[in-house]
Amino acid sequence: MKNTTLRITVAALAALAHDLLFAGVPLNNLQGAGGIAFNPLAYTAGLPWEYGATTNLNDFVSAPQFGTWYVNLNDADINWYAGSAALTVANRLELSYGYGYINARKYGDKSIETHNVGAKLRLLDENAFDTAWVPAVAVGAVWKYTDSKTVDALGLDDHGFDYYAVASKLVTQTPVPVLLSAGLAYTDEVVNGVVGHNHYGLAAFGNIDVLPAENVAVGLEYKQGADVGDGIRNHDYWDGHVAWFVTQKLTLVAAFAETGDKDKFYRRGSTKNLGVGSGLVLSAQYQF
Repeated sequence: MKNTTLRITVAALAALAHDLLFAGVPLNNLQGAGGIAFNPLAYTAGLPWEYGATTNLNDFVSAPQFGTWYVNLNDADINWYAGSAALTVANRLELSYGYGYINARKYGDKSIETHNVGAKLRLLDENAFDTAWVPAVAVGAVWKYTDSKTVDALGLDDHGFDYYAVASKLVTQTPVPVLLSAGLAYTDEVVNGVVGHNHYGLAAFGNIDVLPAENVAVGLEYKQGADVGDGIRNHDYWDGHVAWFVTQKLTLVAAFAETGDKDKFYRRGSTKNLGVGSGLVLSAQYQF
């Protein structure tokens, strides 16, 4: 009897953690797609309408979710603000838009604006085929535009596409739930697309998050810097973050991000391991 009760309790806690996790994940990442900070996840954004469908449209389109980010790359004198919205159509296709405002004070307070329009298609549901181990799998694309004044000077394009495939799995068989995610991106971005776009290269990315409590996630995120031709290579990005699921709709995030050598963002002729320094990252996310 005690063993049976224990198993039921563990299963109930795992289910509770699962529900709370998906109240906050995926977030809208810096470019608007459902993910964490830099990377997309295979899960699609937007919760079902809370009080049931009142129209056929509500059956077909999820409630929207919104994300805001503030990235303080203080050692590079850069403030990066981002806002985005995302929703899912037919419980399968995520549509997103993200806006970025990057103020680089070393350029004399000149700013850069970015626009990102994304679509993600979930091809495989998590735990498909009545299994406990199959990950969710998705493919996606993001059209990215920057109005950076350095585009012409560096011989870059002001727009380009990212294409990616990603698999994500919430593991509940461990002592505490663990979210694992990994993928590949085919991208032409230069410094996350903020500086411009060049030739295409492959880059790997991945996330791991642990839920030590039902409403807290602690994790690491990694994004490989793509080699985009003409001697230009982006630096690898990583961040360590803590997410607090305040309610089933509101999530707050604090992180520390490292994006590489800040001086290479400003110095012409330095195109290896381009980065914009390190600093504090804060985010607020709301799901209707």
